[in-house]
Amino acid sequence: MQIKTLTVGVIAANCHIAWCEKTGEAVAIDPGGDGDKILRFIDQNGLKLKYIVLTHGHGDHIAAVDEVRNKTGAKVLIHPKDAPMLLDPSKNLSGFLGGAVKLAPADQEVVDGDEIIFGGEKLKVLHTPGHTLGSICLYSCDVLFSGDTLFFGSVGRVDFPGGSWEKLLKSIREKIFTLPEDTRVLPGHGPETTVGYEKEHNPFLKD
Repeated sequence: MQIKTLTVGVIAANCHIAWCEKTGEAVAIDPGGDGDKILRFIDQNGLKLKYIVLTHGHGDHIAAVDEVRNKTGAKVLIHPKDAPMLLDPSKNLSGFLGGAVKLAPADQEVVDGDEIIFGGEKLKVLHTPGHTLGSICLYSCDVLFSGDTLFFGSVGRVDFPGGSWEKLLKSIREKIFTLPEDTRVLPGHGPETTVGYEKEHNPFLKD
């Protein structure tokens, strides 16, 4: 699996583009802004965008969804508990970012254990509530796309509607910290890390 991370939007969210090298089929994870930048990368690399996968429904992760969907025909995937956020700026909190984001509905809902297949690659959906009710992470062999659940040296905020510190800790400890320690973690903001590093050093996750 090939991966490119683009920093997009007004608060520097990570849009991860993953693709199958053999077929060129790709997914875009969290296109949170700068749709032109995302589309340009897809075009310049000859990729066929099959899915837009959303780790959660906050405005900084969804703002360019319709622009990318309309240009590529990619299907938008989200967990059902966050699906209503796409339709309502008050729920996706986009007003705090300087502009209301109201999207068309998702094309497909995904739940824990589902597999997203593109070319010869696949991502497994892990439901990881805590930052939002419908937050998900995406796992494939040696890499985890963690959205706003886990960051380098930090964790997702829980003070927004649907947030829960108890659920966040449970998600991280039961869904992420059970993965191999050398698993790369590509978060929704900031630099990448590993499962092992966060288990050892993350100050929010010390027993």
